[in-house]
Amino acid sequence: MIIKEIQEFQAIHYDLLLSADPDKQLVEDYIKRSVCFDAMFDGSPVGILALLPTRPETLEIVNIAVSETYQGQGIGEKLLQFALSYAKNSQYKTVEIGTGSTSFGQLYLYQKCGFRMTSIDRDFFIRHYEEEIVENKLILKDMVRLSMDV
Repeated sequence: MIIKEIQEFQAIHYDLLLSADPDKQLVEDYIKRSVCFDAMFDGSPVGILALLPTRPETLEIVNIAVSETYQGQGIGEKLLQFALSYAKNSQYKTVEIGTGSTSFGQLYLYQKCGFRMTSIDRDFFIRHYEEEIVENKLILKDMVRLSMDV
């Protein structure tokens, strides 16, 4: 697997981004301001990572996704480790990530990689998304914010 910066977005990149964030307009807004990478396997993108500088010395992972076919193979963890290395090499001090309170697998992975919960943004998904999101048979309302110093 090779992780490389995306020079030109293709339909597969948008499919991956939208699998993690269903609001196309929000995705388009933040990828314009982000540096994005894809995880390539056998010449095809199987994962994506979008990193956005948010404050001095802080980098946020605003999107991370792995193709359903390739989930459970450690690609998400490799993308997270790549993001942490990129942040450290680029002189950032903190990496942040947010996820849904019903995103149990993601919460496990982020904490497994060393992220710690810092806050809960109550009703984030109600305020920012027009359509109701159901995940793990629960209505998604709150965003859990996590961070790690690098």
